[in-house]
Amino acid sequence: MTTSRITIIGSALSGNKGAAAMLESAIQTLSERLGDVEFTLLSMYPVEDAEQNHYDNLKIVAANPKQLGVTINVLALAHRLLPFARKTIERRSKAVGALVAADVLLDQGGITFTDGREKFLLYNIASILPALNTRTPVFKCAQAVGPFKNPINRIASKTFLPKARTLVTRGRITHEFATGLGLKNLYAGADYAFSLEMSGSEGDEVAKHVDLSFFDGGDVVGVCPSVVLQKKVDGAGGDYAGEIIAFIEYLQSAGKRVLLVPHSVRTGTDKTHNNDLPLCRDIYQRLGASKDVLFIDRELSSQQLRYLIGRCDLFVASRFHAMVSSLAMAVPTLVIGWSHKYREVLEMFDLEEWAFGHDQLSGGYLRERFEALAAARSEVQAKLDSHLPDVKKRSVAQADLIAEIVRDGR
Repeated sequence: MTTSRITIIGSALSGNKGAAAMLESAIQTLSERLGDVEFTLLSMYPVEDAEQNHYDNLKIVAANPKQLGVTINVLALAHRLLPFARKTIERRSKAVGALVAADVLLDQGGITFTDGREKFLLYNIASILPALNTRTPVFKCAQAVGPFKNPINRIASKTFLPKARTLVTRGRITHEFATGLGLKNLYAGADYAFSLEMSGSEGDEVAKHVDLSFFDGGDVVGVCPSVVLQKKVDGAGGDYAGEIIAFIEYLQSAGKRVLLVPHSVRTGTDKTHNNDLPLCRDIYQRLGASKDVLFIDRELSSQQLRYLIGRCDLFVASRFHAMVSSLAMAVPTLVIGWSHKYREVLEMFDLEEWAFGHDQLSGGYLRERFEALAAARSEVQAKLDSHLPDVKKRSVAQADLIAEIVRDGR
């Protein structure tokens, strides 16, 4: 049997568990379709990812922003321009060697080439440029792109996005932005994390760390804060943590129990990039210990988090993939977001009214929208149950597209 080789960038096992869900969804679905597959992850956090890697067919290769932007890109360009040096470059650079050997590069960046995020634009380019230089097909897994009004972003997007073999758009708004840019290499899909399958053992695994009797009797509201939202709200003069604390206290006064869960965690550091744990610890400490609040104070796997979220009766999310997990588990969800990427996913369920921007966050408005969600719970539940099968179908379809690229290249 021919071994397929797939290199992945933009996701991780550690830190953001949405990135982990996308990575693991790819490993699951492509292993099912292609059989013998060797995966290589170009990792921003190679040590942490290696510690959490339980896949025998996944290799972790270091590719932090400096390594990617300078070393890997320079060597990939040299590989293109200097044929006599190619074998040497492939031996000495694990990243370039993996790209040369790969049937396809999967770019799993969740949001790329977007106005307002120009500081990430060089990284967006650097993530795919080495593959373009090694002539490796680039498949941009379901993600948000656009808008493209900023001249710098527009020029970069028109230059590099058409070079991808396929760009999977993650919702209507992204698809309209991309078609408006003139892109033809599009597939209207859904986030890869909707394809994530659970083993069935998550409950037993979580029970080693969490008292699951907390969920007995129902009436549990999950709350997932985000340091990204905190920076945006506080930067505009607000108090994100204070608003979340007040909301949880309101839930307690209404007789509800609260699951306080970070969906992006990096163990052993207080750095806040891809790490909501310090924020959640601060919120929990300021609330004071209470039997009505269950705080998940450790790093769990993407499947374990999805299991916990699925035990909730209602969910309030600020992290994008916490929202994906709650929708995938058919839990009625209220979303506090910061870009079109939240609303366009909710649109797939005809539930876009249950998202609002961080600029609207206030104690009164959050309570008002939550009470409206609670009142409409049965209607929201019916829409989730109705639309979820089609969303999962659109998500897993990208695995078929990737497998086709791999087979065509043999």
